[in-house]
Parts: sequence; C-alpha cells; structure tokens
Amino acid sequence: MTKELLYKYVLALGDDALIIGQRLSQWAYKGPFLEEDIALSNISLDMFGRANLFLEYAATLKGDGATADELAFKRNEREFCNHILCEQPNGNFADTMVRQFFLDAFNKLFLQKLIESKDEQLSAIAQKSIKETTYHLRHSSKWIIRLGDGTAESHAKVQSAINNLWMFTDELFESNKIDHEMVKQKIGVDCSLIKVEWDKIIDEVLSEATLSRPENSNMLSGGRAGIHTEHLGHLLSDMQYLQRAYPDAKW
Repeated sequence: MTKELLYKYVLALGDDALIIGQRLSQWAYKGPFLEEDIALSNISLDMFGRANLFLEYAATLKGDGATADELAFKRNEREFCNHILCEQPNGNFADTMVRQFFLDAFNKLFLQKLIESKDEQLSAIAQKSIKETTYHLRHSSKWIIRLGDGTAESHAKVQSAINNLWMFTDELFESNKIDHEMVKQKIGVDCSLIKVEWDKIIDEVLSEATLSRPENSNMLSGGRAGIHTEHLGHLLSDMQYLQRAYPDAKW
C-alpha cells in the first residue's frame, strides 16, 4: 500500500462530508420552521466537523505543508472526488430529505464498517461520527414517512424527489482500484457488502411511507473520478469565493 492511495481514499471521504455539509448550510434561516432550521444547521455542522477530520488526515498524508483549508478551498471541481449525490441541489424540502435519507442510510452502514479499519485514524473518525449519523438517519427517515404518508401534495413531492435522485444511488456502492486496495489492506470498506442492508432500510421506510422504489435505469456515476454535474461548480464558486477573492487572507 502506498501513502498516495491512502491519501486519495481519505480525501474522497472528506469531500463527501464537505460537499453535503455545504449543501445543508444553504438551508440556514430558510427551514420550514424554527426547530427544523436548527436541525438542518446542526447536521451541516456535523458534516463540516467530519470533513475537517478527514481533510486534516488527508493533508498529513499528502505532506509538503498541506492543510485541510487548502484541500477544501484551493482545488477545482475536477479535483473533487465526492459522490455525485452529495452535490445535488437542495430543491424543495422533500428533495433535501430524500437526498439525506439515501446518504444517511449509506453513511451509517459505511461508518459501522469503517470502525473496524486497521487504520487507527480512520477508525477513530468513524467512532466519533457514528452516533451523530444514527441521529441523522432517524431524522431523515421520519421526514420521509411524514411526507409520504401525509397530504396528497407532500406525497407527490417526495415521490418525485425519489424518482429524480434514484439514478445517483448506485454510485455509492461502486468500487475503484483504490477502494479494492484499501479493502485488501483491511483499511477501507467493501461497499458492495452493505448494499443488501441499505436496500432493506430503504425498502422498509418507503413501505411505511406508502412510497414506491424506482427501477434501476440510467444510473449515473463518476464522482470519484472527478466527473461531476454542473451543480458542483456553482457550489464551489460560492464556498471558495473568499479564498479566490483574497488568496491566503489572514484574519
């Protein structure tokens, strides 16, 4: 195993957390009511905290004086390797909750496996993150059920969100050569092994919410290879504005 492969593996995990944290931060002061505004802001902060842990570790692996801030603010969109689902726009509240539900279910299962990593740093990050992720999944699951089994309008909106975002879910379980090497070294997670449990969680919640699971068709991927939708560029232009306008500014 080379340090370069481990760096890329950790960087991808940091990118996932960073991008979804930025997406959720856009709900600040826009939530449907005060308690939910606070909940979304807190989940965003959880993801930023997780991103910082992963990116600090990645910076250490990269060396040459690299920092977590540089990794977050000085890379362009083709250098980011987050899952495409993370960068999808917030849309309406149903869109956001469906995106979060898909990711929360995956993250909980992924972190449970990452705790077993032979890499002490990754294991420690997973142990720190698993409790908050359990809450995240409970939060998004309850909203899927509430919206799906609610009014005709809320049901229609959440079903539409499921149909539109489903195409990005297969990528969560794909593996590249870096993933294969990390699994071989007992450092990373074999995501194909958690697909069955993820399907079970999704099916149980959708059934209770009286919602339908779409067929797998026209599934998209490429995020880990730096291939993204147009939405990531817009997100980064906002997130990285200060660094671009005032390079290396100090408070």
